Amino acid sequence: MTTGLLSVAGLTAGTAAPAAASAAGAPAGDDWLHTSGNKIVDKNGDEVWLTGANWFGFNAGERVFHGLWSGNITDITKSMADRGINLVRVPISTQLLLEWNNGQATVPSGVNNYANPEIAGKTSLEIFDYWLALCKQYGIKVMLDVHSAEADNSGHVYPVWWKGTVTTEQFYAAWEWVTARYKANDTLVAMDIKNEPHGRANETLRAKWDSSTDQDNFKYACETAGKRILAINPNVLVLCEGIEVYPRAGASWSSTTATDYYSTWWGGNLRGVRDHPVDLGADSDQLVYSPHDYGPLVYAQPWFTGDWNRTTLERDVWDPNWLYLHKENKAPLLIGEWGGFLDNGPNEKWMKALRDLIVEHRIHHTFWCLNPNSGDTGGLLLGDWKSWDEAKYALLKPALWQHGGKFVSLDHEVPLGGAGSTTGISLADVYGGGEPDPTDTTAPTVPAGLSATARTANSVSLSWTASSDNVAVTGYDVYRGTVKVNATVVTGTTYTNTGLAPSTAYSYTVRARDAAGNMSAPSAALTVTTEAGGGGGDPTGALKVRYKNNDSSATDNAARPGLQVVNSGTTSLDLSTVSVRYYFTRDGGTPSVSAWCDYAAIGCAQVKLKTVPLSTPVAGADTYLEVTFAGGSLAAGEDTGDIQLRMSKPDWSNFNEADDYSRSTATSYADAPKIPAYTGTTLAWGTPPA
Repeated sequence: MTTGLLSVAGLTAGTAAPAAASAAGAPAGDDWLHTSGNKIVDKNGDEVWLTGANWFGFNAGERVFHGLWSGNITDITKSMADRGINLVRVPISTQLLLEWNNGQATVPSGVNNYANPEIAGKTSLEIFDYWLALCKQYGIKVMLDVHSAEADNSGHVYPVWWKGTVTTEQFYAAWEWVTARYKANDTLVAMDIKNEPHGRANETLRAKWDSSTDQDNFKYACETAGKRILAINPNVLVLCEGIEVYPRAGASWSSTTATDYYSTWWGGNLRGVRDHPVDLGADSDQLVYSPHDYGPLVYAQPWFTGDWNRTTLERDVWDPNWLYLHKENKAPLLIGEWGGFLDNGPNEKWMKALRDLIVEHRIHHTFWCLNPNSGDTGGLLLGDWKSWDEAKYALLKPALWQHGGKFVSLDHEVPLGGAGSTTGISLADVYGGGEPDPTDTTAPTVPAGLSATARTANSVSLSWTASSDNVAVTGYDVYRGTVKVNATVVTGTTYTNTGLAPSTAYSYTVRARDAAGNMSAPSAALTVTTEAGGGGGDPTGALKVRYKNNDSSATDNAARPGLQVVNSGTTSLDLSTVSVRYYFTRDGGTPSVSAWCDYAAIGCAQVKLKTVPLSTPVAGADTYLEVTFAGGSLAAGEDTGDIQLRMSKPDWSNFNEADDYSRSTATSYADAPKIPAYTGTTLAWGTPPA
């Protein structure tokens, strides 16, 4: 992430903090964290939620937090705790860690001694130790992030973890040294191995992800660093970020062709985990995957074109790149960077969409960033390093862990904000002896009466009794085993879980939630077995798509697919949740292709069309036509009837449809598994092209 500097304007005095002892050598505590499925838990197995922010500067040439040229270190730290930041991610450089190890810590010039009398004359290492003690005092936990190899303001743009005189072995050794120094200090609870490994197909330096021991394999680097860290402190969390590109099916890392790869944000591509998961051996319960994600003001990615929204982002970007790890209960996620400017437009739309996803799935995160001098995102603080951007904070606040209207520390004893805090509480205040307090009147009560109202070979419909509370319940989450299956909060007391396997037993629970994010304990579990399959071999789902070809010529200036959507389930299908994708090639010309509804039995006014270019073309497709519906529903077994569509290019040049992925020569309606369909973010029918 760009971290352009602001000029240092006025200097203001801060309030001196009480003298803080060095954090190094602090007594061992009991706040170490571990993982269980897709959750992070404390020593008692109670779920915690890491909700924090980034404060950069130690990674840069100043070798100390930015902002201390005018802001006070104690005031800034206390204000973060008071406002609900329970974890701070601290970018640092391998070079600085090596300097500290070699006794070469210097007094940084970026500290205003008048504003910071408590750290005047201290070296960068002494300032870091002092700040760790402040974090302990205020109930904040800390994560270190090796942001760059060298200590410079642009080091984070370098794609790999070695550079210049900093070797891969020194990268590992630096991690070992800092782990050993703070192994008894449970304020420093997590290590983010390397910030944003990246590089594209045709670039000389590029981070890849496979099962090799090659120097540029970040999966291997993360495993190696993680194991060496955990050999010293088996209780610290190890975070592995993603990369930038990953080969498509049939392609290999030897390819220099961009279209052979899936591409996303630096550090955001964790597709490789499915085939090549990180293995930390006996300490695998310390592994957390950590993608980064940004909005269109940082870079206008292809998925920000057309009529995009949270559903399309989740389905097309977040699910395939990293969210599947959470949904499939493989490992916890911590989004290490997300944030940006409020523009009253697309960037803010993206921020709210990701914020809502974080809240609904309780995904761990550290917002980018506290610093106002981040060039392409801005920060939570304004330029005086004292005032908060209240509008941006209001957007973030729902994604900060709150219980009973107060912010929750990750410390079992110290409330967030420190002793006497009026805004924060400790873990002990939430869990007491390790279990939710049944007499707690600030949390929703447990839902009752969970039952199955219907079931098919591929779906289960559930209902339950609304919680009776003295706090306002805003909705419910449905869990299948340990996996939350609802994409958005359920506001009623019914839910249908689709995409299931026939003749399979599934266990469900339901939890209530309130506006502050407080969750009830789970309901009593209900086990439901789906019905036997019909043996027809249809793709799993409660709907299917039929297709016929309305144009005998494959080489004229129009494509004319005919479609029908069929409700193959046993309950009503809400068409407003359905989207259908017809994949084709433009065969030259501009990316834009126009689409029309010529006839629809349900009325063309009900049919919405858009064409979307693929960010990376695949065999048989560089674009898809997306068909959605303005409303309406289909009863079980009912279909939409005939929908006749037409597409042409702006210059009316000819298509060559013969190789189009979704096209066939069928002249009467037949099931079309190459025309995938979704209900919300869930693939309910067919197979997209790879």
